[in-house]
Amino acid sequence: MCTDCGCGITDGNRHLLPHDHDHPHVHPYRRHGPHHEREIGSQAGGAINSLMAHNDMHARSNRAVLDRHGVLAINLMSSPGSGKTSLLEATIRALAGSLRIAVIEGDLETENDAERIRALGVPAHQITTGTAYHLDAHLDAHLVEHALAHLDLADLDILFIENVGNLICPASFDLGHHRNVILLSVTEGDDKPAKYPVMFRAADLMLLSKTDLLPYLAEFSPQKAEASLRNLASPAPVLHVSAKDGTGLQAWVDWLRAARAEHRQHLDAGTTLLPGEHAKAHRMHNVAAPDIRFVAPSR
Repeated sequence: MCTDCGCGITDGNRHLLPHDHDHPHVHPYRRHGPHHEREIGSQAGGAINSLMAHNDMHARSNRAVLDRHGVLAINLMSSPGSGKTSLLEATIRALAGSLRIAVIEGDLETENDAERIRALGVPAHQITTGTAYHLDAHLDAHLVEHALAHLDLADLDILFIENVGNLICPASFDLGHHRNVILLSVTEGDDKPAKYPVMFRAADLMLLSKTDLLPYLAEFSPQKAEASLRNLASPAPVLHVSAKDGTGLQAWVDWLRAARAEHRQHLDAGTTLLPGEHAKAHRMHNVAAPDIRFVAPSR
């Protein structure tokens, strides 16, 4: 999106904006001085607040649809190249049909990842978000809502949503899922949780992926990575996994089964399962929406 008016929108939220944003990025208000800049900034803040409110509405609807079918939805997040699709492939093989799963794949372009999942006999729907600025570098609830229509939810136990590779935006958008899982590859820095606290605070589980490479990466410390997560006051468990040699896959599958059982308990009680950070927000703030405002600097 351009830095002045917040135009970078996705196909999923384009219809929510109060005016047509398919315009050249020309901002004549720069000629009008600070008062007009504040007016434009206020309009941009209002538009973003409206987008977030509509996203949350669609997310609640998605979660209700998933709950009605008894489907647990897992939001997989990481930076690009951390091994999300490889983990899903290994998970499909490890489950060996014992749980019915499907995958929603999110990428800026191509159906490569969805094709890899389909090759293993698992339904997969690809969402391509485009190549604009950061608002296209994540999935939103409206995009997921459309994807759900392409899946037979009555024939599923778990839905994996592989979010766009990005450590900044995805954690801020509720998709209607039940659990957040974040991958931290050992090929990345062990201080990533400290650098991207919003993303890692949102995690209900952190997976240290590609652990088969640890013997060749002396600079990465799993202990420091977990300590970095704990410094965020996160109680999320940490599992070490390798899609290549199978390390940790049984523990990962056990976690999935436990999450599914917890989801079923909530449904039996007439409630829903929320990601940890979402549940905390409900308790602390009664789901109060953030008030985002843009203020031009004084001159």
